[in-house]
Amino acid sequence: MRISFCCTDIPAAPWLAGLRAALPEAEVSEWRPGDPVADHAVVWAPPQRFMDEQVGLRGLFNIGAGVDALLRMRLPTGTRIVRLDDAGMGLQMAEYVCQALIRHVRELDAHERDMRDGRWTAREPRRRAEFPVGILGLGVLGQRVARAVASFGFPVRGWSRGPRQLEGVECFAGPQGLEPFLAGTRVLACLLPLTPGTEGILDRRNLGRLLPGGYLINVARGRHLVEEDLLALLDSGHLAGATLDVFRTEPLPPEHPFWREPRLVLTPHVAAQTLRGESIAQIAGKIRALERGEPVAGLVDPTRGY
Repeated sequence: MRISFCCTDIPAAPWLAGLRAALPEAEVSEWRPGDPVADHAVVWAPPQRFMDEQVGLRGLFNIGAGVDALLRMRLPTGTRIVRLDDAGMGLQMAEYVCQALIRHVRELDAHERDMRDGRWTAREPRRRAEFPVGILGLGVLGQRVARAVASFGFPVRGWSRGPRQLEGVECFAGPQGLEPFLAGTRVLACLLPLTPGTEGILDRRNLGRLLPGGYLINVARGRHLVEEDLLALLDSGHLAGATLDVFRTEPLPPEHPFWREPRLVLTPHVAAQTLRGESIAQIAGKIRALERGEPVAGLVDPTRGY
């Protein structure tokens, strides 16, 4: 069995060592143009040439949660794309969303500014009941975030493409459920996969449906957000601010207006980073299951985009 590793801007050596240890029966190598066709591949942002050459792949394992970039490529016919289910990313995502939520609700950003300016001030505590949190996307990561937010006593709502049931979460589904979901939400956390149907979903119309003083947390993909609409809603006062980890162009260009907007908290796509050990163990288990002809979790449906 031959496994090819093709991950742009990621040091190959530790991944190769880990994959070889987890799959001693396999030949594991970093891809070079012209290499023989592999049985399985572990990838992140591979070039199109890799896809064009690897015509016999049985499994294509993406080391990130999102597969939107792969689905925009020409893929070998019959190749099964497999994404990571979690591999430690759910906990990181929950930590990130909860810290952004609590920082906003408890006005810790304002306290930080006051202390820097030498002002000793107090603010009236805000009631959590006034800050219903909406989780846009109830997949594996979205469910993990929803449970974490609920543990802090916030009302939690969730929206997904199809019906879901999650204890302690008021669930909405489908196009008909989006408007009532947004209308009862003050803090919106986006964890959707990027598909043709979700690109631009965070636009003036949908963000304008949030309760007054709404707040956005986007940890999914930059192309979900219509950036100029966010700025307009901040200027109008309908939105109080946002925490953004993902952007349409990454790295964020120095001239981008987001850098100059004090109501935005920006981080460089670090909300949930791939944990190598957990990812390798999961990939190895799924490769063995595919070789035995068994079903695996995380198999991507290209028609749905995730």
